[in-house]
Amino acid sequence: MGEAADIQGTGPSPARRWLRRTITVAVGAPLLAGLLQAPTASPADAAEEATVSKTVDVSLDTLSPSAPVDGDTVTVSGTVTNRGKKTITDATVDLRVGPMMTSRSEIDQASDRTGYRSDSDPAPLDESPTVKIPRLGAGLSADFSLSVPVSELGLDEFGVYQLGVSLTGQTSDLRYDRVLGIERTFLPYQPEATEKKTQLTYLWPLISSAHVSAETATDDQQTPVFEDDALAAELRPGGRLEQMVSLGKDLPVTWVIDPDLLATVDAMANGYRVKDGTVHVPGKNKAVAEQWLNELETAVQGRKIVALPFADPDLASLAHRGKDVPGSLGHLQSATSLAAMTVETVLHAQPSTDFSWPVEGAVDPSIVAVATSAGANKVIARSDSVRDDLPYTPTAARPLGNGSTTAVVSDELLSTAFEGDMVRAEKSTLAVQEFLAQSLAITLEQPEQQRSVVVAPQRVPTVSQAQTMANAIRGLSAKRWSNPIELQAAAAAKPDPDASTTVPSGSRYPKQLRDRELPVQTFRDMKTTRDELDDFKIVLTLPDRVVTPFGNAISREMSTSWRGQARAAAVYRNDVLKYLQDLTEGIQLVDKSDLTLSGRSATIPVTVQNKLLQGVDDLVLRLTSGNGNRLELNGRRYAELPVKINAGHSQSVKFDASANVNGQVPMTAQLYTVDGTPYGQPMTFNVKVSEITATVMLVIAGGVLLLVLAGVRMYSQRKRVAARKAETEADEAEAEESGTEAEESEAGTETEPAPETEDVEGGEPEQPSDPTPDTGSESGDPSGPGEKVDR
Repeated sequence: MGEAADIQGTGPSPARRWLRRTITVAVGAPLLAGLLQAPTASPADAAEEATVSKTVDVSLDTLSPSAPVDGDTVTVSGTVTNRGKKTITDATVDLRVGPMMTSRSEIDQASDRTGYRSDSDPAPLDESPTVKIPRLGAGLSADFSLSVPVSELGLDEFGVYQLGVSLTGQTSDLRYDRVLGIERTFLPYQPEATEKKTQLTYLWPLISSAHVSAETATDDQQTPVFEDDALAAELRPGGRLEQMVSLGKDLPVTWVIDPDLLATVDAMANGYRVKDGTVHVPGKNKAVAEQWLNELETAVQGRKIVALPFADPDLASLAHRGKDVPGSLGHLQSATSLAAMTVETVLHAQPSTDFSWPVEGAVDPSIVAVATSAGANKVIARSDSVRDDLPYTPTAARPLGNGSTTAVVSDELLSTAFEGDMVRAEKSTLAVQEFLAQSLAITLEQPEQQRSVVVAPQRVPTVSQAQTMANAIRGLSAKRWSNPIELQAAAAAKPDPDASTTVPSGSRYPKQLRDRELPVQTFRDMKTTRDELDDFKIVLTLPDRVVTPFGNAISREMSTSWRGQARAAAVYRNDVLKYLQDLTEGIQLVDKSDLTLSGRSATIPVTVQNKLLQGVDDLVLRLTSGNGNRLELNGRRYAELPVKINAGHSQSVKFDASANVNGQVPMTAQLYTVDGTPYGQPMTFNVKVSEITATVMLVIAGGVLLLVLAGVRMYSQRKRVAARKAETEADEAEAEESGTEAEESEAGTETEPAPETEDVEGGEPEQPSDPTPDTGSESGDPSGPGEKVDR
């Protein structure tokens, strides 16, 4: 009946499989005892065997199908390369299958083993196809391909089997057959669906590095300025991010997205500029960005999305080096708040924002505290950090610490399966087979218990890594031992009561990760920039035009992507701060030369210039006298006046001053925000007080009298000239009427020459008037030498 069931494809029941295994063990016990009594290879022989078997490099490039079922034919192809110095003759390439792996650790150990071991590697399959290579010179390669029906592989039970390809041959110095090269992989054999399938969650991360600066163009749209145009290469067909979208759209994965990436590509799609030395040039990849966004929006329709905090902040660096810098945790809160809004705006989808993902899933109490401080109550950890001392793999979700936080513990072996160089076909093939083998082994650990497993791969997979990941996920598509679920469902799964809920101590945090953390100076620089931004935005009439780009840039300064790029990170932070300081210096006091105050009272003008593209308000200008006894301002030592200036204009602020004693007085002008915070640098100048004496007043009065007399004389002379002119015109008219000759009349008439008019300089004393506030850019010129104050 059991054989009939096998033929019909229904498979034996769990009880029948248990009985078969028990019989196999009973029958095989005497044989095992005999094997234990047989002579084994000495350590020296085993070492020589392993060394010799590395003469040839066996590359296993393809294996299909990756998870065969009954009726399939397994095909293995690759290349053998002679790495030795001797020619190899009479060589054969053979296929070796077995033994079946009974645990995940056994699979892990077999994958690390190199070289041939006669005591652990099986013999070649009987009557299986082989590839003969009569001669293989030193340094030369030869291709091979082996195809074997599943029925001839000797797969007696469901499970994971070791599959090896070896080259056996002779060399010119040793004329006998030896294994000169071997490569091992794994063959998962589960042709029928299990009753309790493992629920498997695969995270699909869309994360990149920072590309947008804090600068914007001067147009109304505030076109963003990019540090470089390198992101376009990732978005183009065949690029890393393009491949992540094109592959992920057909895979049962959970999208984990950095909202900053969406905001950056959206900015590109709406027009952007790129730094090119000291100038900004138009970006040329608008169409590329539009296409990528359209494809992504289509790919995520109806799918669950997890949004990380904006710019993917480095939670471990913040916990270990930044949380003691005032205001640092506030950056995480703002980044979390911005995440949902960005995803909704760009992708028109509602994301989950209650997950945090520390670097490589490594946690300690401080990381958990920081990760949950901004509202996230689920932490994606990893099993090499939150360790379970169990003989099986427990469900990923479990309460952490006091129970208010849920840890979703990803599986280390599955999560790291595709790290490293996956460009070579051999590396990719071996990684896929080991991933599938490990996933089947998890199911077979406790076939009667359904568990949930999470895979959290590297944050920024390369193109080859992404393609290999996709191949592995496709290998599970038959759903014979696993079912895909999304991360939200995995986090809600019933925890295993025996799984660890203890947060590892800080001393267990990996040193290699701690050494790559962002330095504390990162968070100090962020605080400096934030403080200056807070002071600056108060005085602006349109603060959002500055707060938004600078706030996003500050969030990018603590991005996880800066790990290992300390110099580039410092340059980015310095550029952000310098640009902010350049803007704040657009509101400044115009330098003044020394002034002279003649008299007891006058006005002292101080010019404030606004070079920004928006108006400023809520500023106060304070003028302080260095000697209040000698010169007072509104009866005090200092005076304050409000300042409000339109974009690109200047304002002359006038202070009433009164002098008590002659002499020189140093003056200090300083701008303040309305809350009393100094704004910009102070400006100093001197005022020379020169009091007017009685003698000077008499001289001035005499001068005024002379001016009056001169005016009267000029008026009299002008009247006499006008009278003579009128009399002459009347005589001429009478002569014409009486017929008298004009010549005689004119000869007999004497005219008195008009007295010359005296020019009196400064007929009216010139009084300086209040200068009109300058509204042009030229208003910033400093006052000239010998400037006098207004009276």
